[in-house]
Amino acid sequence: MLMTAPMLGPKDFEYPSIMLSGVVDHGMYLHFKNCLSNAPQQGLVVVEISTLGGDPEIARLMGEDIRFHSDLYPERRLVFLGRTAVYSAGATFMSFFATENRYVTRGTRIMIHERLITKNIQLSGPLSTCIATLKATLNEIESSIAIQNEGFQNLILGSDISMEELLQKAPENWYLEANEAQARGLIAAVL
Repeated sequence: MLMTAPMLGPKDFEYPSIMLSGVVDHGMYLHFKNCLSNAPQQGLVVVEISTLGGDPEIARLMGEDIRFHSDLYPERRLVFLGRTAVYSAGATFMSFFATENRYVTRGTRIMIHERLITKNIQLSGPLSTCIATLKATLNEIESSIAIQNEGFQNLILGSDISMEELLQKAPENWYLEANEAQARGLIAAVL
């Protein structure tokens, strides 16, 4: 893994600017957005999270804010700190940070899985509208897979994990312990 930013140590994470815990949902996003707007516009800004997962689109929204603010304030270094659990939507959020800006605490587990869908399809009416309903659902699934795989590509960029391996393990909920995540190149370091 090529590092262009200096490696950080435990003292750098003593006072995170943004602390998130719980379900990744609209409430977390509002808290995150408020903290991000009040964070320093230069220097180190630590974003700490512990989550069992949640809404992947909210995770992407938060991630896009990270990406946007990284471009908006290049003199500011936004750094991810995962604590205890970085599951599902938490891993999606982590994928928006450059690998050199991803850290986790000892014993943290990262869990990666495919997006989930629960949907009942009710077919009723003329046959042509039934086909349209089925095609709409298929389009939704295919689009979600494409979005999921874009995130997977960002997550594994620079690591020794191939997309093939990730797509094989993700359907079964792939858990990586902190040291394994570092050894595989998903994160910069374990604190």
